[in-house]
Amino acid sequence: MASSLPMTLRVYQRLASGLVPLAPALIKRRLKQGKEDPARVGERRGLSRDARPHGPLVWIHGASVGEVLAAATLIERLRDLNLRILLTSGTVTSAAVVAKRFPPDVIHQYVPYDSPRYVARFLDHWKPSLALFIESDLWPNLILAGAARRLPMVLINGRMSPRSFPRWRRVHGTISALLSKFDICLAQSQTDAERFAALGSRNVVTTGNLKLDVAAPPADPVKLDRLMTLTRGRPVVVAASTHPGEEEMLVAAHRSLAGFFPSLLTVIVPRHPDRGSSIAGLVAASGLTPALRSREELPGAATDVYVADTMGELGLFYRLSPVVFMGGSLVRHGGQNPIEAVNLGAAIIHGPHVFNFADVYEALDGGGGGRAAETQEALVRQLGQLLADPAARETMQRAGERVVAQLGGALERTLASLEPYLLQLRLEMGAANA
Repeated sequence: MASSLPMTLRVYQRLASGLVPLAPALIKRRLKQGKEDPARVGERRGLSRDARPHGPLVWIHGASVGEVLAAATLIERLRDLNLRILLTSGTVTSAAVVAKRFPPDVIHQYVPYDSPRYVARFLDHWKPSLALFIESDLWPNLILAGAARRLPMVLINGRMSPRSFPRWRRVHGTISALLSKFDICLAQSQTDAERFAALGSRNVVTTGNLKLDVAAPPADPVKLDRLMTLTRGRPVVVAASTHPGEEEMLVAAHRSLAGFFPSLLTVIVPRHPDRGSSIAGLVAASGLTPALRSREELPGAATDVYVADTMGELGLFYRLSPVVFMGGSLVRHGGQNPIEAVNLGAAIIHGPHVFNFADVYEALDGGGGGRAAETQEALVRQLGQLLADPAARETMQRAGERVVAQLGGALERTLASLEPYLLQLRLEMGAANA
């Protein structure tokens, strides 16, 4: 097989093999940066303390938090079929979300570094029966080794961004050699499907975006009741999944809006919780009073900005406010998924940079459930209008719910496309139990 690969992939394989001696230094550096779990670094080398369960095993891989959560409802349905699930991802934050949000029988592992040796260890240990790769986290050695073992592989919720597509087209032979290893590619949109087909996917089906079928995130009722009590009577704005560069604009917006809404509380939920202390410092330096959730502080009457720098509590804060600003959109990150907030009754404000969810925001804005704020001044204006007009908020909330209902259905279409593979696994289960 190696001889038939493009030169780029053969060189990549040799480089990945040659870099194995440098893995300890890489891991040590990432540990210092907080990007690895010291108790589980062996998983990055394909080693595991966990035993493989008996019977068919469905392996699902996603890059980080967004991809893992997109698979939540699919995993629930696969578990209903009595299938065991191995879920891999590459970030500490995603591992924390899995531990908090998924049943204990879902096995989580960190994806191994993409060295042939580590990948072989991983596959030899887990021997998955079916592999589902989420969106576009395509590691060459992982894919090539799976194909060599005749592992059925499916790309689900496939997405090819406007930035990635022209880059891959320049190395068409490389991406084609990888995409052709997948039995089928299930794309989020017709545009994504056309891009995958142009890049060499053999069998492409448009199933829709699984992130539109996600259930509303949970919230601890005791914690929610406590926050509701503490903020009762105050206008509240939640800024969700914010990125560097956005907090400054949100703090400035708060200062402008506080002149009209003196008791305003802004809740900032950073995409990366480890930035909480620096955000609180930014708030204090601006003359406002912060409170930091990671220090177990609660928003008091004097709190202007509550920095919610904890994992897995977005469901709590979405329920706290009828107005949500979706982060990653005032800077060129590409936006964050607004669906969970819409499902919990929020009117959505976002910046201009939403290319990661372009179709979703286009439908949401067009249907009246979202509004774009191109500048900081527009952000202040949009937030102020919604805070002052309960009827407008309610109209946006209802419109958003209608749009999400119309865009749904990806889960059922995905399961229908996977049915031949799932039928085979059920037959294997029956034979094993006979």
